[in-house]
Amino acid sequence: MKLFVLPFIILYCITYSLYSQNAHQLAMQKADAIEQKVIEWRRYFHENPELSNREFKTAEKIAAHLKSLGLEVQTGIAHTGVVGILKGAKKGPAIGLRADIDALPVTERNDLHFKSEVVTEYNGQKTGVMHACGHDTHIAIMMGVAEVLAGMKKELSGTVKFIFQPAEEGVPPGERGGAKMMVEEGVLKDPDVETIFGLHINAGTPVGHIKYKTEGIMAASDRFTIKIHGKQAHGSTPWASVDPIAVSAQIINGLQYIISRDAELTKEAAVITVGIMQSGVRFNIIPEEAHLEGTIRTLDKEMQKKIHDKIRLTAKNIAEIAGATVEVEIQENAPLTYNNIELTNKMVPSLIKTAGAENVHVMKAITGAEDFSYFQNEIPGLYFFIGGQPASKKEGQALGGHHTPDFYIDESGMITGVKAFLNLTLDYMEITK
Repeated sequence: MKLFVLPFIILYCITYSLYSQNAHQLAMQKADAIEQKVIEWRRYFHENPELSNREFKTAEKIAAHLKSLGLEVQTGIAHTGVVGILKGAKKGPAIGLRADIDALPVTERNDLHFKSEVVTEYNGQKTGVMHACGHDTHIAIMMGVAEVLAGMKKELSGTVKFIFQPAEEGVPPGERGGAKMMVEEGVLKDPDVETIFGLHINAGTPVGHIKYKTEGIMAASDRFTIKIHGKQAHGSTPWASVDPIAVSAQIINGLQYIISRDAELTKEAAVITVGIMQSGVRFNIIPEEAHLEGTIRTLDKEMQKKIHDKIRLTAKNIAEIAGATVEVEIQENAPLTYNNIELTNKMVPSLIKTAGAENVHVMKAITGAEDFSYFQNEIPGLYFFIGGQPASKKEGQALGGHHTPDFYIDESGMITGVKAFLNLTLDYMEITK
């Protein structure tokens, strides 16, 4: 009986393996065939950028494309988010793929024929609007992935949710949005997504290369405000005042002491940066109040809590010595971007399949932040970087850095993102059968 069954098992395994290889080959061929379309989509979004929670035309174009592919499309999630649902012909897991879609209040300085000329008002100031971080490429990459997989519906064992997320760069004051709001509105439900993949193009990583890291890859981002209440007096009689500006200066120094002497930097990196200091209206008046505002970046939850506690204690004690009082508020903007260890190790072969072993690298954690972390708080997720730096440059020599007017991406790097998403999706469907 065993001898009779064994040949059929072997035949099944060979047939399944060949089928799997054929599906991947088909996906890669389709990806190569639509590369120019992906580039053209990217140029459209680059030329027509929109700020966080204002991505109206962007969302319309994304939704129209997904509908043309026959996907079930949901709009208006977290204000301007779009979700496309592709159900494969066979049963399998629900997989999430995410792309962020918002631009930044940056005036572009590049000499591209599709450069942004969009101008708007932001925080009361006139400014240009630019995809200065690469979200335009993320949108185009995922539109390409959606088109390829929609044409392979019969080969898919499971469901793919294409999540186009607004407001990754942060919401306007007084508003809600981004990944956190999408999660609250049930974007990972119905069908329930069991894993999610996200990517970011990087201007300092060579085209064709991929970087990843297990566990914490990007920092938690917190925002703090410190209000110092003193006593106003004439500038000629400082002894009659409680000078909130002088107290502010001491608090700023004290915050840096937390990093240089209290933070275990050999464990993980940590940053405290004061970005705003406001006080006073006239050169010879010691004002009554001062205002500090800044960011905290941490890669370890215990360090994060300790730093929060130390900020409150430092500000309170320094103010008390001077006779002032303080109000300290700390807002957690984005948690640690944490790559699930088991999932990451399981999917590394898919990244190697995409770019080759010599072009896939383990990276160190960075102190930038990503609200993709809100998805990872709910389900296992993998976040990685693809190269957008021209091959003619040495690694790290970006033509223009992220969030700057000169930000530049080599469009030939986008095909790596398309193929990586395809390989991750198809492989995950196979290994979870």
